[in-house]
Amino acid sequence: MVSSNSQYKPRIADELLARELEGMGAVLIKGPKWCGKTTTAEQLAESVIYIDEPENVDQNIRTSEINPSQLLEGKTPRLIDEWQIAPRLWDAVRFAVDRRKLDGQFILTGSAVPSDSRLEKHSGTGRIAQITMRPMSLWESGDSTGTVSLRDLFTGNHDIAGISEYDINDIAYFICRGGWPRATLQSRNVSLRRAFDYCDAIVNVDIHRVDSTERSSQRTKLLMKSYARVQGAQAPLTTIRDDMKNNDSPSLDERTVFSYIEALKKLFVIEDMPAWNPNLRSKTAIRTSDTRYFVDPSIATASLGIGPDALIRDLNTMGLMFETMCIRDLRVYADSLDGSVSHYRDKSGLECDAVIHLRDGSYGLVEIKLGGESLVKEGVKNLQTLASKIDTEKMKAPSFLMVLTGTGHYAIRRDDGVLEVPVCCLRN
Repeated sequence: MVSSNSQYKPRIADELLARELEGMGAVLIKGPKWCGKTTTAEQLAESVIYIDEPENVDQNIRTSEINPSQLLEGKTPRLIDEWQIAPRLWDAVRFAVDRRKLDGQFILTGSAVPSDSRLEKHSGTGRIAQITMRPMSLWESGDSTGTVSLRDLFTGNHDIAGISEYDINDIAYFICRGGWPRATLQSRNVSLRRAFDYCDAIVNVDIHRVDSTERSSQRTKLLMKSYARVQGAQAPLTTIRDDMKNNDSPSLDERTVFSYIEALKKLFVIEDMPAWNPNLRSKTAIRTSDTRYFVDPSIATASLGIGPDALIRDLNTMGLMFETMCIRDLRVYADSLDGSVSHYRDKSGLECDAVIHLRDGSYGLVEIKLGGESLVKEGVKNLQTLASKIDTEKMKAPSFLMVLTGTGHYAIRRDDGVLEVPVCCLRN
């Protein structure tokens, strides 16, 4: 191993990476900067080259263009960090894997999509597996007891029990701190600055590097602020554009807004959620627009310039940010189950915040509520209504119905069979 960091907190991606290295020649770990990709890769790597190392970056890029195989020499698995800076390495890795005919040769990490994908002549299919890392879930950061396992729920074990000792002040802090690994090791006041630093880096540096298009820092800041206000909504581009136009050019058009959103997606800052289209008994029209989310809730609060105290004073906004945090965690947990997460909304107003799908066709329905008995009851009603609409002759019945809460203290199975689970009790 090239790293023996005593402060390293185990990640769910550790298991995913080890599993993929057993059966593939190379593995790409992609995700936002600062989420821990490099540190996780270092736990398994036997040698490493940091492409963006300041004193060597220009030489590394030149070498990748002239003799890329030279950069691949070293003990395996060899970590190639920030490979997208020298995108010709992609085909060099693919070629080396073909020639060596061995698994577990390379780990690539990248916090952005290459600016010129034309330099990748081969997709890497069959040679390079890909996994996505996100900021830490509450289970990984040590802020969830993990007494309720998502894996167990899918196997039919619904006899849950658990206690969360956290209150609304703690939840507000977790939202604003985010899941940035370094922040989870720092004091409260210091850790809350990490998301602001992250947003500053995106706006002032990374947005200009992600592709060959010249972009405005101020416009990026306006977009991120507007995006923060539509977390968990299926907001059209026109809504975001109109919000930005108050402080931007009156001629700002949807095409420009779209290009900025795509740039932030390339940086893994934005991760919208697709819609779920189940088999229903009725001919209900389903909304198919993506739901807007940042990859971490702290990006939203930092973009709005607010902290935990301001969040608690505005519980409507806090509810949206809490939803973003829960979606982050559910995505991390679902990845470990080879699953994915989507949402459901139809024209009648019925919704389900998260649908967790597994490859065998199993799925669970999840409503996210910050807290309060009336909101929990509303979530239960939504889940039951949706479950009754699903045509179980054409697809499986849901494995479970769950209301995921913030301020609830107990994980229980209600008399109606719906699970009520504090997010600080959940794990993969």
